[in-house]
Amino acid sequence: MSNLLKKPKKEHPKDKQAKYESLNLIENPFPNTPFVNKENEDNRYNGRIYEAKVREKEHHKIIENFIKVPQVDQNHIRLGYILDHSYVGRGNGKSAFALNLINEINEEYCLNISNELNKCFGLHLSPEPGGRTKTFFSFVDLIFDAIIQKGIINYCLASLRLASINEIKKDITFDDLDENEIVEQLNNLYWFQQNDVEIAEVTKGYYEHEKLDKISSSFPLNRDKNTFYNNVLVTQKDFKKYYYEVLKKGKERMNFVFNDLVLFFQAAGFNGAYFIVDDFERIPDFQSEKLKQEFALELRTNFFDGILENAKIGFYNLILILHAGVPRLVEKAWGVSGMHRRSPMSEDEAEHIVKFDKLSYEHTKLMLEKYLEEYRLNKLPESSIAPFTEDAIKIIGEKSEMNASTILEKAYSLIESAVRDEVSKIDGEYVQTKLGKKDEETKEDINDILDGTSEDLFKKSKEK
Repeated sequence: MSNLLKKPKKEHPKDKQAKYESLNLIENPFPNTPFVNKENEDNRYNGRIYEAKVREKEHHKIIENFIKVPQVDQNHIRLGYILDHSYVGRGNGKSAFALNLINEINEEYCLNISNELNKCFGLHLSPEPGGRTKTFFSFVDLIFDAIIQKGIINYCLASLRLASINEIKKDITFDDLDENEIVEQLNNLYWFQQNDVEIAEVTKGYYEHEKLDKISSSFPLNRDKNTFYNNVLVTQKDFKKYYYEVLKKGKERMNFVFNDLVLFFQAAGFNGAYFIVDDFERIPDFQSEKLKQEFALELRTNFFDGILENAKIGFYNLILILHAGVPRLVEKAWGVSGMHRRSPMSEDEAEHIVKFDKLSYEHTKLMLEKYLEEYRLNKLPESSIAPFTEDAIKIIGEKSEMNASTILEKAYSLIESAVRDEVSKIDGEYVQTKLGKKDEETKEDINDILDGTSEDLFKKSKEK
């Protein structure tokens, strides 16, 4: 009772300036560990703070050579590569590029960016570190898990049911609901009961689709055709249970993903999908030469010339992200399996290879500007790099060897230093003081680095 009115002897000073207020920032805009984690809720770490102009050339090539090519064209690219062409190591912005490309694909499922030629969904796949995805069968599990996580099956179920309901029940409308709400309602048994809609009747209506006729009899959706189960509605959870509890690991699951699901997706209106595999080296890094060859052979069989539906039409489009040096790890396996003829990694100007060259000074400026803008305390009337100056950004880029992650890391460190030192402007002299000087460094040295040509590390490794 006696503590109710007591206060501490020391209190926070009134009107104390926020830590980053002197720099006109809410907080430090940059990540202190600049590696992308799509599960992180902080936009500085999950890739959502992204300046598209930095990779305009690479984006244009993927849109033109992959997305805008009709999926019905049998010659469309089925396997391509995003290849780091200029920097040995990580952190050149490929993961952020991939995540934002997937978001763009899924915004309207490619209908907007393909001029309605294609309706495709996109998945970002990241093999687990430690070698858990070293077999092709484990890779298939990775694909299925991503399909589930993205909610694609629930979307397809809703699409099929909506089309059937529109034919059977002309008086039911969804005008007041957005797309996500419609998907939720049509995967909810309560909605069917409330609206007096028979599940079996709806299911039989869309099962007349020719694609669904080819699906295995054990396919989970078949249960909805039976009036005996009219008090149960098949949802994505049933697909997951079927995959992991009924199908055997290996061929059965592979047939399900590359045949039955492809037919199911087609019936629901999709004509393709894009899988971008990040950190692909986590697969060959843990494979023996025999496993590499088996993986490459399964890739060829299921994406190019096998008997399953995906190989016949090229429904799934695979894009592998390769850090410099990774092609060397799989070169032999690609050759033995015949993959080098279907999708070579070493062609200089091939349509299926998207090269990631080093950043320029302008790219560095645009990227830092984007992060700063997201955390401005008071918005500026025009785009600005404050508290950095032009010469500061040039030096940051040069000392980072034009590597995106290192640039962000150094920018974070400089913001923290400026706050501690009570500096309101980060200029070239301050950057040199904090990051260290190089002997006889001149502006010409910096310009040489910015203007220098990229080095083809893959060719260099082969020559050695």
